[in-house]
Amino acid sequence: MNLPSGFSWFSGFSAALLLLFFFACSGCLFHSSPKVLQPRIVTEPVQYDSDDAAIWIHPNDPARSLIIGTDKQADGGLYVFDLNGKIIAEKCVRPLQRPNNVDVEYGLLLGGRPVDIAVTTERLLNRIRIHRLPDMKPVDGGGIELFGGEIQRDPMGVALYKRPTDGRIYAIVGRKEGPTDGRYLWQYLLEDDGDGLVKATKVREFGLYSGKKEIEAIAVDDELGYVYYSDEQMGVRKYYADPDHPGGNTELAFFAREGFAADLEGISIYTLSDGRGYILVSDQQANRFHIFKREGEPGAPHRHTLVKVINTSTKQSDGSEVTSASLNQSFPYGLFVAMSDDRTFQYYDWRDIAGTELELARK
Repeated sequence: MNLPSGFSWFSGFSAALLLLFFFACSGCLFHSSPKVLQPRIVTEPVQYDSDDAAIWIHPNDPARSLIIGTDKQADGGLYVFDLNGKIIAEKCVRPLQRPNNVDVEYGLLLGGRPVDIAVTTERLLNRIRIHRLPDMKPVDGGGIELFGGEIQRDPMGVALYKRPTDGRIYAIVGRKEGPTDGRYLWQYLLEDDGDGLVKATKVREFGLYSGKKEIEAIAVDDELGYVYYSDEQMGVRKYYADPDHPGGNTELAFFAREGFAADLEGISIYTLSDGRGYILVSDQQANRFHIFKREGEPGAPHRHTLVKVINTSTKQSDGSEVTSASLNQSFPYGLFVAMSDDRTFQYYDWRDIAGTELELARK
């Protein structure tokens, strides 16, 4: 080794040892596996391709709540699971023509009484299907057509919004492809058709799109009145959920634009008191979720700061859902459900996700 002038052999040797030690330790750090959260429960597998999940909370006994998951195939269906991950065969809906995403809402007035519903997109037939909860009986007259008159259809994502002021319920639907001029999403009012079935009336078109890939994951914050959706490979966009809001179709935020391996996917919202909480976004190819502040920052409610990234045992996770409700002894502070590409859905205890960095909802 040629040493610089004035550099002693001993000091050079010591420096070399320090460098070797540094690189050895660095190698250990760089190759060590980050902590991967393990689910408390993995569901029984669906037949083809698990894709998205929704949580229905039982009004009288939260331990009897249900998980509804899609099996995305040409003759797939809606699978219904209990909180132990077991399939409830008599509640499953099959076949459906490539059901993509699913969401749940409470208290739609049908035949003069409130009914909880599960809505899924039936992609190959360009429509949504609506089923009553918890018995999963159809209340849609066989399906409701979407994106009428459009060349670009193929409905994928769906999220439901219940307006706090009057209880009206809306479906916000995305598609495989769409225009980039602010009309990618369509919003439909869901209401009784006069015979106790659901009809849908389009009330607006909104939502910018980068044109890069597609928009599938959509989530609505009923309490705060916002809708979020993943413009895959670009970021999460935020709008008002109320079609009559004076803010119109103005984009409020475009965040989660850095640190993702490729596709941004499933979005879910963990609610705390006073409008606080967390927005979870799937980093699909990296098998992890990025968690952002729901309430934004003081004086800047649309600036959603990243607060934590968690690695999960899900593989290529697409759709997900979360609740802060206390369900049972396994999930006393909430449940996070995420699909995995092995045809299952994984149930995570919110305490495992929160760790020491995030809050728990009050029981």
